[in-house]
Amino acid sequence: MQPIQYNPDLCIHCETVDCLMKCQYISFTGTEEAKTEKLKINGGEESRVLRECLTCYACQEYCPFDNNPFYLLVERQEALGILPAPRPVVEEQLRMMAPKGRITPQAVSGVVVDMCAFPMLTGCIRGKLFEGATTIVGTDIFCNIMWLHFAKNSTIRERVPRIIDNIMHFYLKDSNIRELICFHDECYGTYTSVADAYGIDVPFTPVHQFDYISGRLNELQDRIKPLNVKIAYQRPCSNRLVPHTDKALDEIFEKIGAERVPRTYDRETALCCGGVPRAHQRDELADELVEKNIDDMIRTGATYCVFNCPFCMATLAHEVAERGLMPILVSDLVQIALGE
Repeated sequence: MQPIQYNPDLCIHCETVDCLMKCQYISFTGTEEAKTEKLKINGGEESRVLRECLTCYACQEYCPFDNNPFYLLVERQEALGILPAPRPVVEEQLRMMAPKGRITPQAVSGVVVDMCAFPMLTGCIRGKLFEGATTIVGTDIFCNIMWLHFAKNSTIRERVPRIIDNIMHFYLKDSNIRELICFHDECYGTYTSVADAYGIDVPFTPVHQFDYISGRLNELQDRIKPLNVKIAYQRPCSNRLVPHTDKALDEIFEKIGAERVPRTYDRETALCCGGVPRAHQRDELADELVEKNIDDMIRTGATYCVFNCPFCMATLAHEVAERGLMPILVSDLVQIALGE
């Protein structure tokens, strides 16, 4: 089993310890304490960070050296048996989301959009935006990145190569297609950031939904009716793994006339939606994060609360709607601007 790619020397000589000092959930007296805890993690020792971590992925973005601090942290949690969620919860999720082996070959053509394990969202692939697209979906192509939230790197190593093989064997290979549009940050993060860090080969080219949509809007610019609305964006944890895609999202909003209002909890200072600590049975923290996020959105005067993560939307949609904001996915907001 290939170890996580990281260079311990980079941490030894790091002066800022941004991976921990920028954490919004764990406090340190200063960089010396943070560095001490980081070196414990690197060395495979117990650290309070392993128990207090919310598993929001943010340290992966904060590291100025791209040294995979979060992936390593999860590795240490599993090795030491420190599970963020109760063991019965983890075991039930492992069974529920396991590949079922019920996948069958499907001829695909045009743009192929990976909907991961969210069949209820295939209706989003419609209209001119996704004209001629084919969708693939199911637990047999579930990206499995969620196990980062449950200290199960071993499951990622076991299942991701299998689902990549399923995508190639059952869909792409015989259709001679080598690009896959990832509807969700998590799939794109799996086939880029995770695959690179874990040494997993990816024989197709993953394309982030934002890059695809931005390109299509260039082709459909004569159809765009600017929305002239303010939107509050709920940035998902998984975007921390591929932060460069946030630029493409800004381009999308600009093209459709949607102002991404400045939030206290957006971009690098984004907060978890609250769904992950809820899954960990840390309900008080979950309630706190939900309240902070929604209060922050309301202060901006936004009309829409825009999501890209289905889990974030499931966590917050009802609450934001009750507070007067319209919950909506990025792709659906774009559809409105295209008059569809």
